[in-house]
Amino acid sequence: MSLFGPLNPPLRHWRQRVVWIVGASSGIGQALAHALHQQGAQVAVSARNAASLEQFVNSHPGALALPLDVGDVAMLRAAVRALAARHGRIDLTVFCAGHYRAMQAGSFDLADARRHMDINYTGALNLLDALLPQLRAQAQAAQGGHLSLVSSVAGLRALPQSLAYGPSKAALTHLGEALYLDLVPLGLGVSVVHPGFVATPLTAANRFHMPALMQPPAAAQAMLEGWAKGQFELHFPRRFTHVLKALRLLPYRLYFALVKRIKPS
Repeated sequence: MSLFGPLNPPLRHWRQRVVWIVGASSGIGQALAHALHQQGAQVAVSARNAASLEQFVNSHPGALALPLDVGDVAMLRAAVRALAARHGRIDLTVFCAGHYRAMQAGSFDLADARRHMDINYTGALNLLDALLPQLRAQAQAAQGGHLSLVSSVAGLRALPQSLAYGPSKAALTHLGEALYLDLVPLGLGVSVVHPGFVATPLTAANRFHMPALMQPPAAAQAMLEGWAKGQFELHFPRRFTHVLKALRLLPYRLYFALVKRIKPS
């Protein structure tokens, strides 16, 4: 791996590539599925909302719906087997399943905090259990493969009202970093996505101003551009995410002083 070259094998040409998007019933996942289908990819979409998946498949000829819950390891394993039987490989898997609700210590909800971890982080572990044997087999056959985890800038450092969401996304980012160290030497690709605010059903419940709010198609395009460059970290919109990334460099005294000034209403 060069210090100055791409961190992953670039993904530029999508025609006939097999792409599996887990969490594709709405938002970024659905927009990404649409964009990749337009570029000729063989797209499989998964989520709990089977009706939404069927609607997508009906308007995107050749796409495949694989309804599942990321909490169900057996369903994830069955989906991997179905894709391997149908195509022989999975070129790109995107974990885009997510749960979000603003939370502070004064309104702590244990059940919902656990739900964040169950979907946002443990769901990714369940996916790994199903997917890693397939990726290792592809590596041995020199077929390659890429896994991308959709985290959030909320996982870079704690922000107001992110008591449940932020830690789950921080864990997901750390997971991606660890996977990169293990899988890239095998010829596989790993990336982590750190979106800022994107207009999705999850963020629609926010009662505060969301700076640099993006629409899902723009987020999907940013992801395609990042993969084409072989990036490990994909973050957008950069005018917003660069500021949040800079918070990681601050000592705690400055970081707490700045963040405490953010008072969502």
